[in-house]
Amino acid sequence: MLRIGMLTSGGDCQALNAAMRGVVKGLFQARKDLEIYGFEEGYKGLIYSNFRMLKAEDFSGILTVGGTILGTSRQPFKLMRVPDENGLDKVEAMKHTYHKLSLDCLVILGGNGTHKTANLLREEGLNVVTLPKTIDNDLWGTDMTFGFHSAVEVATDTIDRIHTTATSHNRVFIIEIMGHKVGWVTLYAGIAGGADIILLPEIPYDMDVIAEAIDKRAKAGKKFTIIAVAEGAISKEDAKLSKKELKDKQAKKKYPSVAYEMAEKVQKRTQQEVRIAIPGHTQRGGSPCPFDRVLSTRLGAEAARAILDEDYGCMMSVKNDKIVRVPLSEVAGKLKYVDPKSEIVRQAKITGISFGDE
Repeated sequence: MLRIGMLTSGGDCQALNAAMRGVVKGLFQARKDLEIYGFEEGYKGLIYSNFRMLKAEDFSGILTVGGTILGTSRQPFKLMRVPDENGLDKVEAMKHTYHKLSLDCLVILGGNGTHKTANLLREEGLNVVTLPKTIDNDLWGTDMTFGFHSAVEVATDTIDRIHTTATSHNRVFIIEIMGHKVGWVTLYAGIAGGADIILLPEIPYDMDVIAEAIDKRAKAGKKFTIIAVAEGAISKEDAKLSKKELKDKQAKKKYPSVAYEMAEKVQKRTQQEVRIAIPGHTQRGGSPCPFDRVLSTRLGAEAARAILDEDYGCMMSVKNDKIVRVPLSEVAGKLKYVDPKSEIVRQAKITGISFGDE
């Protein structure tokens, strides 16, 4: 009997169900003596032994369904070694659940924090296989994560729709896109949606440069401007601060998010009418796009093969459009940032897009 545990952890995104479906379908093609234990609400289910037995039919018809049939939650890695309110050792509890159910492998779908804990469980001796999930596309070791292209489609659609009202009223529109630490979604959606200015966490901006770009457009007869800004975009002044200084400064800010701060500064410097649009969690919701359905299915199928090969302690990864296995030890704790000198940024600048830096 092959016993597999499965959980989805961290923020949800499109194609989680599609990825789990790929794993299970791949396993059932090779083995009929298979038991699937689905842990509810991510690592919380593994910690407190909340699970349900899943059958092949539970994965039928979910290829196009967003969210996750198992539910999810955020369990910060830095608190994994901290006992809960009842003094429970979370790591030992997860190990106990794993061994109590006599699992052969634990399939974990998640992003950066999720992979830190997955690697911790590997170090504790559990058989683990992971799949790279996040709209941010910031996982080290893979060219692409599932959920990314679906989020880009939503963000791009928002920019597309804003274009018509921006041109009708000659306004500056600031569209705040998800991405606290990395700007992949903002970069891709900004280029795809024809944004005039793209602001990323990796490229600190200068308000004088932004104001100049807006004024330049106005003088050229282009009376509207679209600014795509990542949640974590930061000014050159703030980028020079230490982490503590920046945290203290942000705690005193009166703005609910970067878009509102940006709007006030643009309004003062350009005297143009400014509006804000924030697609928010719509970027993580809804059905996965075709690209993500294909990608997650491929990743799931390779995860099934890794389990059958008894090749554990690895993440399924995309490298040059091939699905490969990358050791968890190489992935955990690393982020994949946008390189300010990358080809895609350089090419965007060639087309006239400003990144607020020069």
